[in-house]
Amino acid sequence: MSLDVPTALLAKAEQGDVKEAEFVACVRDSLPYAWNLVASLVTQLRVDGGPFADNQVPPATEAERGQLLRALASDAIRGSMERHFGVRLAFQNCHRVAVFPAESLDTERYAAFTSIRGQLLNQSPTLRDC
Repeated sequence: MSLDVPTALLAKAEQGDVKEAEFVACVRDSLPYAWNLVASLVTQLRVDGGPFADNQVPPATEAERGQLLRALASDAIRGSMERHFGVRLAFQNCHRVAVFPAESLDTERYAAFTSIRGQLLNQSPTLRDC
């Protein structure tokens, strides 16, 4: 299961639309490692500037790795996080997440990060089973 959905939120979803802010809170509470990683990258991007900020440190545990994979594999979760933080997320492997500013997306760097070449160059035998 990707999210720990509170009973009240599930009941609300069964009856109709849910506000994105409620969904975002559920994501934040359910996937704290993924949420905090993205939040820290957004802060780094805003403080340091530059075209993007990315993470190069693998998660310490399989539970953390699972959170990251669930957050970035779900269109709804990923999209809500992008809208909440005002960024475009890019993902290369079990831990390499990058945030690009949505309002001034450097399409050339984003394309390079998400390209086949970028994926191949980011491979390592130590990450084979991540």
